[in-house]
Amino acid sequence: MTTAEAPPPTSERTNKFGIDWAPGTLESSDAIISVRHLRKWFQVGNTILGFGTKHWLKAVDDVSFDIERGKTIGLVGESGCGKTTTLKVLLGLETPTEGTIYFEGQDVATLTKAGRKEFRTSIQAVFQDPWSSLNPRMRVNSIVAEPLEIATTMTRGQIRTRVGELLTEVGLNSYQGNLYPHEFSGGQRQRIGIARALALNPKIITLDEPVSALDVSIRAQIMNLLVDLQEEHGLAYLMVAHNLATVRYMCHRTAVMYLGVVQEMGDTESIFRKPTHLYTNALLSAALPSHPDIEREEIILPGEVVSPVDPPPGDVFMTRTPLPVDPDHEYAKSRPPLTEIEPDHWVTVTPWSTIDAANEQGIDLALSVDEEIESGSFEGGGR
Repeated sequence: MTTAEAPPPTSERTNKFGIDWAPGTLESSDAIISVRHLRKWFQVGNTILGFGTKHWLKAVDDVSFDIERGKTIGLVGESGCGKTTTLKVLLGLETPTEGTIYFEGQDVATLTKAGRKEFRTSIQAVFQDPWSSLNPRMRVNSIVAEPLEIATTMTRGQIRTRVGELLTEVGLNSYQGNLYPHEFSGGQRQRIGIARALALNPKIITLDEPVSALDVSIRAQIMNLLVDLQEEHGLAYLMVAHNLATVRYMCHRTAVMYLGVVQEMGDTESIFRKPTHLYTNALLSAALPSHPDIEREEIILPGEVVSPVDPPPGDVFMTRTPLPVDPDHEYAKSRPPLTEIEPDHWVTVTPWSTIDAANEQGIDLALSVDEEIESGSFEGGGR
């Protein structure tokens, strides 16, 4: 494996806002949000009068990334890997244990009251389930108008006009604002959720599995709507998803997470065309091909996902690798860093975690996706 030339020391590398660089982030990025060394640990178990051992569920453990203006970054991985917790911390629904979140160069934790209001209006969310994310007792006009009533000084007439414009923008008719959510299909409800997220002219929208609960026949319509809105308004997206076809179609950059730790990260096309980490290859091999005539060998990782409560002190993937692990190796005792193997393609490189390591030991585990890409797998190619 050929690595990039040695970069300047981390302490000397910053982005345009002067925020310290971290592996996997971009120095020249036009970042709206910069996340640095984010950790979210939950204490589990009880202690009595301070006695006893504290145990921590490490949902997110030292994650760094940038969300660029007009771009989409996707978080992928198995259930429980920390994707949604990362999103919740970004939205302010959870308080980070460690790490810093910067909004346009400013530490969110130190923002003034006015700054926090701007941040909250600048980041909105579209949820996974369009059935439960809308209040069934409210008409659509009221649902979409609610953010405007709370966060702006617009008059009722201005709000009514704005709601009609938003419904039209997401592909609905303005008269449908008088209906209740149960009178719409799943795809239409998701359009309502998108309209609500757009109400305050946000700069970034978090997408939590935005199409997974929808019929396959309308998923592409919602994805295309989100892409069109991004291009029209210059929106940035942070997307959590399991469907790799959705990730490849919508995301400019992708981070693959396992047990709260990023295992592979970078340009989406680079990751899909040259998946390097064994975990990434296993995820890709589990995705259904686009055509029944496409055949490929599935990579099945041994063992079970270990508990995120006090995981291994070293590489968290070492309990799932099919390759032998040296218990005396430094990465069996301490966390391996992300290594840039090619421009904007970062991987946690250990003797047991990569395709190159498997090939060196005479084990063929490489997943070739090039032929499938050419024949239509992963739906439409990346952006």
